[in-house]
Amino acid sequence: QVQLVESGGGLVQSGGSLRLSCVVSGKFLDIDTLRWYRQAPGEQRDLIAHFPRGGTPIYKEFVKGRFTCSRDDAKNMGYLQMTNLKPEDTAVYSCGADVYLTTGLRQEYWGQGTQVTVSS
Repeated sequence: QVQLVESGGGLVQSGGSLRLSCVVSGKFLDIDTLRWYRQAPGEQRDLIAHFPRGGTPIYKEFVKGRFTCSRDDAKNMGYLQMTNLKPEDTAVYSCGADVYLTTGLRQEYWGQGTQVTVSS
């Protein structure tokens, strides 16, 4: 079974920064694309960035220039550095990963998320 666990959320003032982490664990061969999502109260989950293995991150316009994805494939980790946070960034942030299983299949998994609250 593959699990994703996010950490690093919290309460921050407007203009502040946070760094989220996502660790992928379990039995698998490799990680392909890593994704970051967020879901604000009463809204649908939005994809905010995705990072193909061996490629460069691609961001949604509303986070471009403020959020930066990185990954450490040796540690099965993904990171989301968030700067200049705004109250409208308040949401539950979660990660997703396309994982190559030992069966040879590729499947996406998601974490439960971590709360980010930005006060004005």
